[in-house]
Amino acid sequence: MPVPGRMLLAASLLAATAATATCAWADETDPPSDFTLSGYVQGVTDYRFRGISLSGGDFAAQATVSVNHASGFYAGAWASSLKDTPLYGRAEVDLYAGWTGEVASGLTADAGLVYYAYPDGGAGPADLFEPYASLTATLGPGTAKLGVAYAWKQDALGGDDNLYLYTDLGASLPGMPVSLSAHLGYSDGALSPKVLTGSGTSGGFDWSAGATYSITAALSVGASYVGVEGASVDGLSNDALVGTLKLSF
Repeated sequence: MPVPGRMLLAASLLAATAATATCAWADETDPPSDFTLSGYVQGVTDYRFRGISLSGGDFAAQATVSVNHASGFYAGAWASSLKDTPLYGRAEVDLYAGWTGEVASGLTADAGLVYYAYPDGGAGPADLFEPYASLTATLGPGTAKLGVAYAWKQDALGGDDNLYLYTDLGASLPGMPVSLSAHLGYSDGALSPKVLTGSGTSGGFDWSAGATYSITAALSVGASYVGVEGASVDGLSNDALVGTLKLSF
């Protein structure tokens, strides 16, 4: 699917504006601010959400910006192009807010709420809310995360709910600008991959493994292999190798 030109242009302008603002705020004559701005723009060869493709197996442009407070509270927005469908339209915009901080030595908690919105959809209810929480432990050069997200019964889920449990592992290779990652998730409810692919009504797993190479402090390229349970549907749930080019600020 061709990426909407206006979305890609908007993402680029967002990154440029934020980077300029960050530089302006970092004037050495100013006292440190309790607020910081972070984000990225990136292109992916396939937008996979919990193993399921939301871009029809094609390229997607994505961007995010987050305002973070020294107390640990944060809020932001994330956006991606989609495969154009009557229900979801051509774009997804996620609004989120939460808190993150160290709760013990080497252990970081994160909890919040995300609102998934589809501004140019309209064939039916699609927007939904989902609270989330996770704990991340630092293990030498690596990290291990356990997380949960729960979407209560909503019209967008057909009156059903959905529970998602996952674990992420990550590690940096010593002396090299390379990091490795692995993911395993389990969804039970309306968003189960078995339900979405019409192969059953029970829960199902998704998984991925990948590597990222940091070209500079802000620019990176990565690749990951993604798989999911359920029927293998080309451009939806078939196993895929996903590439990413990311510019952070």
